[in-house]
Amino acid sequence: MTADGHRPPRWHPRALNTGLIVGATRRGVARLPPWMSFGIGHAGTWLAYHLMRDGTRAVVSNLRGMFPDMPDRELHRLALLTYRNYARDTIHFLRITAMTPAAVRARVSRLETSALETALAAGRGAISVSAHFGNWEAGGVLLRRLTPYDLSVVVMREPDDQVTQLRTDLRASLEIDTIEVRSALETGIRVRKLIKSNRVVAMLVDRYLGKDRTPVQFFGRRAWFLRTPALLAQSTGAPLVPAFVYRDDDDRFAIECGPAIEVAADGERDANIAAAMQQVANAFERQIRRRPQCWYQFYPYWESQDAAGRP
Repeated sequence: MTADGHRPPRWHPRALNTGLIVGATRRGVARLPPWMSFGIGHAGTWLAYHLMRDGTRAVVSNLRGMFPDMPDRELHRLALLTYRNYARDTIHFLRITAMTPAAVRARVSRLETSALETALAAGRGAISVSAHFGNWEAGGVLLRRLTPYDLSVVVMREPDDQVTQLRTDLRASLEIDTIEVRSALETGIRVRKLIKSNRVVAMLVDRYLGKDRTPVQFFGRRAWFLRTPALLAQSTGAPLVPAFVYRDDDDRFAIECGPAIEVAADGERDANIAAAMQQVANAFERQIRRRPQCWYQFYPYWESQDAAGRP
């Protein structure tokens, strides 16, 4: 529960996000050849798809909410592929944390960061916004290894303390600052200071948190995204920069940052914030439509969104 008294939905199946599983995966990736790690992940996610029924139902339901005309067989195929992509992305993330910059660069097919470069060259800082899409954790590693940007990431505490510590320690080893959300006010003050020091601050914004939300149209439905990123962009002058990290057809990383979204300072504040976050939602939707198996929501996303709109 956050300091403002709100409890978020259970966003991850516990079996996928425990210290035991994540720790074992990390040790296995460090010791086993890549083909074996990926093979174990492939087989393990087949079991997860069949045994974690609540999670599988949620993934299928989420896909159906985006693609209502898609046949049920195809929805289930995409759901299994989602599990497998999640496992593969986790293994890739753990592998690249131990690679040299040259080895990391060889794993990247596209690095588009001009929107960040422009904002930082002007001394404005930048707010990198992403969805639970693709390999966002690897994105931090790639930016630190391949660019000169100072990077901070805003995160929710994991349900498992061991997982929280593992992820925090991995980021710290790469000089990535972790900001754990405690309350909207406290987090906002800290992030504002970082932006003013001309850093890149990264946030996942496709899940609302308590009253920190603004409505958007997403796949033709009303959804709620975080409001704070746009509010911070409006007050600091930093742009919102949608960012995506995914694997291409050759299993190499593509990194796309931009185009930048400016939040208007003149006029009605809430309308400007909503307009900016709608642009963010549009950017997310374009990416997810191309690669729906890379959107990692293992809980009933649309049910949660609908509940937020009820009194």
